[in-house]
This record gives sequence, C-alpha cells and structure tokens, in this order.
Amino acid sequence: MREIILSQKKERDTLLAGSYIPREKLHEAKKYLNKDLIKVIVGPRRAGKSVFAIELLNGLNFAYINFDDERLLYIKDYDEILKGIKAVYGDVKYILFDEIQNIPKWEVFVNRLQRRGYNVVITGSNSRLLSKELATHLTGRYIQYTLYPFSFYEFLLAEGIEAKESELYGEDEGRILNLLSRYLTTGGYPEVVVKKIDPGDYLKLLLESVIFKDVVKRYNLRYSRKMYELVLYLVTNHSREISYTRLKNSLGFRSVHTVENYTYYLREAFLIFEVKRFSYKFKEQLRSPKKVYMIDTGMTEAFKFKVSQDTGRIMENLVAIELLRREVEFYYYKEAREYEVDFLVKEGPKVKELIQVCYNIERPEVRKRELRSLVRASDHLSCENLVVLTWDYEGEEEYKGKIIKFKPLWKWILFYH
Repeated sequence: MREIILSQKKERDTLLAGSYIPREKLHEAKKYLNKDLIKVIVGPRRAGKSVFAIELLNGLNFAYINFDDERLLYIKDYDEILKGIKAVYGDVKYILFDEIQNIPKWEVFVNRLQRRGYNVVITGSNSRLLSKELATHLTGRYIQYTLYPFSFYEFLLAEGIEAKESELYGEDEGRILNLLSRYLTTGGYPEVVVKKIDPGDYLKLLLESVIFKDVVKRYNLRYSRKMYELVLYLVTNHSREISYTRLKNSLGFRSVHTVENYTYYLREAFLIFEVKRFSYKFKEQLRSPKKVYMIDTGMTEAFKFKVSQDTGRIMENLVAIELLRREVEFYYYKEAREYEVDFLVKEGPKVKELIQVCYNIERPEVRKRELRSLVRASDHLSCENLVVLTWDYEGEEEYKGKIIKFKPLWKWILFYH
C-alpha cells in the first residue's frame, strides 16, 4: 500500500505544479474548506474535478488517493489505506479521495474518517454519489459541488479574455461572437480548450470510454451495442422531444423499461440530462415526452456523419446547460403542436421567466412563430418576463401588448444571472 500511495503522491505533486484556468465555483468552495463537512465534487469525467479539488486544497498538506488506480480496486480493509496515508504523509488532517465511487461502501469509510476529525474531499463521476449513499449515510454532513466542463466565461479566460460588460467595445463583441461560435462546436472540456486537442477525436473517445467503462461495465449490461446505438440516437437528436416508447420502437429494444434504465445510466454518468415538459399536474409531467440535452455541446461535433450543423439547436442545448449550471428549476413548455417555448424558469410556485432561443430572428415566419408562442404562454402562465435569446440582436419590442426583450446569447450567459 505504501508504494501505491507514494506513486500517487508524485501524481499529486505534478498536479500541484500545474497552472490552471480558475473555475467560477472555486472561491465559493474555499469558504467551506474548514467547515466540518465532507466536500463532494461530482461531474463528468475529464471535466476538471481532480484539478478543482487540488486547487481547493493548494497550500495545505493533504493526502491524495486516486481510486481510478486498478491496484486499489480489490482492497478489503480500508484501514490499510489510512495506514499507508500515515506512512507517506504523516499526521495529515486533509484527505482527497478521487473517483471514490469505484470502491464499495466508500460512504461508510468516509463517514468514519469525518467523525474522527479528518477534513475529507471526495470526487466522483457518477451521480450515485448524490443519491442513496449520501442521503443514507452522510445526511447533513456534506456540501456538494457539481463541476461541468468549462462555462463560456471560463472558456474566454482560457483565451485571455476576462469579460467585463463595462469594458467591452464593438471589436471585442465581434471577437466574442467568433469565440462563441467555436465554443458551440468544440465544447468546454478543459483538455480540448487548453491544449487545443481536436474535439472530434477526443470527445468521441471520451464518450466511448464513459459508455463502456462507467455504464456497460458498471451495470454489467449484456446489450452493449444497444447502449451505443441509444447514445448515437440521443446525440444526434439533442434538443428534441423523446419518449421511451418511441425510443424502444426506433431502436428495437425489448421493453420500455430497458430504455428507461439505459437512459438513467447515461444521466448518472453525466453524459445527458433530461428536461421535463411543464405542467401544474405532476402526473402529466411524468407522462409527457421529455427533451434530452448533452452535457457538453462539443459532444455533437464528435460524430461527423451529421449532414449539417443546426446552430439553433446547439444554442438551445447550450442554454439548457447554462440553466443547469445556475441550479434553477426549469422546464420546456408546449401547448398543442404549434405553441412551444424552449425554456420556462420557475421560482417557488410562480413562473419567473419564459425563454425562446433563436439563431435567426429576422426571418418573418420564424419571428412570428417564436413570439406568438411566447405571448400565448405568457397569457396562460401569468408571466410577463419574456426573453428571446438571439445570436447578436439586442433590443426591446412590443408584440401584441407584451414587452419582449431580445438578448444576444453571449451577453445572457456572461452578464444576466
């Protein structure tokens, strides 16, 4: 055990020596570092969780254990880990456990360490960390952060731009639009952004690795090819309504239950997320089709068989990611076939905001369709905060007695929280 931990200490020291793009949540997380709470950092693989945790603990003497190391997968006595930590690091009080979901009953071990006065930080690439294990064993004793690939703000930092609204001029806006176009297609995975790796090859390999390592292998799935076909279907149909019955029929699954399980596994692995159709009736929400979005827009670029890029749909996917990042309650709204609003943001019992996403709002038929749906939803839901996110048009207009705000997507992401 000592030799394993020594080799991982070198990995820790290499990470500590690196230079990184500061993450937006890091300042907030540092406020809680010395609180008597387990720090839980979850999110997709390769989104930067390990670096985030290293940066959080930078300046402190802390032990580092990476459970993605196959040599640790068969450890039965977890006290051996603690013994190895003492042998290598001495009397440390801070411990970082990376990808801890790879070992069984980790939550019992972590809980015991926390009770003994250790300050524990854990990371994981499976949302099971958020479910029964935390709820059952760590209730009230942890604080959780979900780390996604780079936001557009972090992407701009990597390009040497710290966007401040009061300091932007016309040429700056032109450059930001150019970078937004690239961000939509490359996504925000740190290695793609910082190292300028080809996103197509990198993200395709990452996607396949997550499918087979975090899903097929973890859940002992017999029909791995079906899982792969499901992922391809969802990637190419992102930002569209799906139903489990339709997926079953289209892809030849044996049962709707299997499709439900497979999509659940993909959500747990942080590849996709679902947005429900809004209804005041909970049962109707459950029965209605859902919209599926990728956790990173660059994932859609990984599959070159697409005939053309639908910028409007990719913009919509990006808005969904941003709303997820902001941790607000949101849905899509649909009333009959012709009236649909991309996003409905709810705050408590009230509908706070209605948002349409439209790349080219200048086309008369598109403008009429989008604004008509907004106004109709506004009347039905008693919401007057109506927004259309565009590529670069900004303004405020009256339409059928309603005030509608048009905001460029990049400004909404950077400045409207």
